[in-house]
Amino acid sequence: MKVTSNAQAFDGGMRENSETQQTDLGAKYVDSNGAVYRYVKVGGTATVAGKLYDGPAEIANHQNITVAAAAVANATSVTVTLGATAATANYYAGGKMVVNDEDGQGFSYTIKSHPAASLSTTLVLTLDADEPIITALTTSSQVTLVPNQYNGVIIHAASETGIPIGVATKVITTLYYGWIQTRGIASCLIDASPADVGQEVDASTTTDGSGTLGTVATASIGYALESGVSTEYNSIFLMMD
Repeated sequence: MKVTSNAQAFDGGMRENSETQQTDLGAKYVDSNGAVYRYVKVGGTATVAGKLYDGPAEIANHQNITVAAAAVANATSVTVTLGATAATANYYAGGKMVVNDEDGQGFSYTIKSHPAASLSTTLVLTLDADEPIITALTTSSQVTLVPNQYNGVIIHAASETGIPIGVATKVITTLYYGWIQTRGIASCLIDASPADVGQEVDASTTTDGSGTLGTVATASIGYALESGVSTEYNSIFLMMD
């Protein structure tokens, strides 16, 4: 299999389900009909075809945290102080460190790797060597850690912990790698009354793994392609990528 991070070409089956990683998480594949897929690693539960999936949970105690030691321009590591939640090794690998306040604010940097760290302790983030610090950070700087949205995807929860990132088109085994659809015609569980063609479909706030009619204050995922049936898998046009 060969896929690039901006993949327009692809050698291999879109129904692949592999224990080993074959390409970059988030790599994009566009098929001949214009449907878009993203390469993901599945979290602690295997996917179910036709259900909506979210990125990994955002951690409140890893948001708006302080920089523990100054980082000069061109540095490729930053030490931060976590809030009252531990960090597992490389949870943020491929994600971003967003500088949200004070010195260096407005910039974001790709995280290459990091060790595990206990709650309320320091954590050393190694940045992508191609994205060193632009404006020096000081101990007044505050940052937010954002995981790669395609690393450890979980079924969409009625009470969201992450953002919707796509709909499963097949079973991907727990902790395995595969493709999730983000754009184009798809079958998706819908929990609302029959929709009119063209009606917006949003992420449900009542049913896990489901979309709903576009009447709630959640992320839009696409548009209805039929006057469907509540609690069934209806045809929708995904618009998530």
